[in-house]
Amino acid sequence: MIALHWLLIIFICLTSVLSVVFSFKSRRAPDIRLKGMNAARLNMSMGTMLVLIALFMMLAYSGSTVKVIIGALFIVLGLFNLFAGLRNHSIYRAMKP
Repeated sequence: MIALHWLLIIFICLTSVLSVVFSFKSRRAPDIRLKGMNAARLNMSMGTMLVLIALFMMLAYSGSTVKVIIGALFIVLGLFNLFAGLRNHSIYRAMKP
């Protein structure tokens, strides 16, 4: 169980770093297509990060009602970001450069 917690923490840190990187790339991209692709990657990494945070909360602490509700909210928000990022990424990838 301890190894799973450390693995989740490592993946949370990795996805948060990726979120920052894609945020900078998205803001500084000169091309609209590239800006959209990086914004979609930002959404995907943020969605993954939110789902991992929710899993960590649910596995690390005892399940009180408030923690379960907040964890479920993070999972829903994370899945929404993940699927929106996947959809936008496919749209921007199909655009001609």
